[in-house]
Order: sequence, then structure tokens, then C-alpha cells
Amino acid sequence: MTDKNWAYLISRLAIGLSFFGHGLVRLPKLTGFSNWMVVQFSKSFLPEALVVPFSYVLPFAEFIAGILIILGLFTKQGLLLAGLVSLALIFGSTMIENWEALPSQLIHVAFLSVLLAFLPHNSFAIDKIIKK
Repeated sequence: MTDKNWAYLISRLAIGLSFFGHGLVRLPKLTGFSNWMVVQFSKSFLPEALVVPFSYVLPFAEFIAGILIILGLFTKQGLLLAGLVSLALIFGSTMIENWEALPSQLIHVAFLSVLLAFLPHNSFAIDKIIKK
């Protein structure tokens, strides 16, 4: 195993844990999280009819993306799901002018992009076991 393989593993686990943790803490309080999001977006032009379903799907998407990325199972698809979630969050943050959230979201996108670009270094993964 090369240093690049180890670096990939550490980066994959870091971003995976971030998405997993975001989803995990929101799942038990799903209704409360949804209500919070509705309040946050009440002054934006986004209709509540879009915010409510998104607020219920988001924690599941974060949780699933996190698990896939951590395990290295369907890694590319997990990274792409996390990327779509991140892009949606960036859009939402700009709609409510939550500029403080953007740096963290952009860092997530940067990590995801690097992981996608260096996917061949994903040696410690269930994907590798399946392909054998």
C-alpha cells in the first residue's frame, strides 16, 4: 500500500464521517429538524412545499452517502450523492444569505472532488473486494 492509498483512506473516512454524522444526529429529531428548516427558509422565495420534503430527505441522503463513503461501497455513487447534497445546501445557504455556512460546504465539495479525481487510490474499500 502506498502513501497515496493511505491518504485517500483518511480523506474518504473524514468526509464520510462528516456526512454520516450530519444525517445521524438529524434522523431521531426529523420533525424538529424539518420545522427548523421551514423557519429558516420562511423569508426566502423557496416555497414551503419544496422546503418540507427536502428537509425530510436531507438527513437520509447525508446518512446514506456517509455510510457508502465510509465503507467504500459504491464509493463513486456515494461521493456523487454527497456532492449533489452539498450543491443543494450551497444553493439553500445562498437563498437565506447564510454566508457563514458556505466555507464549510465548499470545503466538503473540494474534498469530494479530490476523492472523485483520485478514485483509483481507493484501495481500502469494499468496492475492491467486490471487484476481485
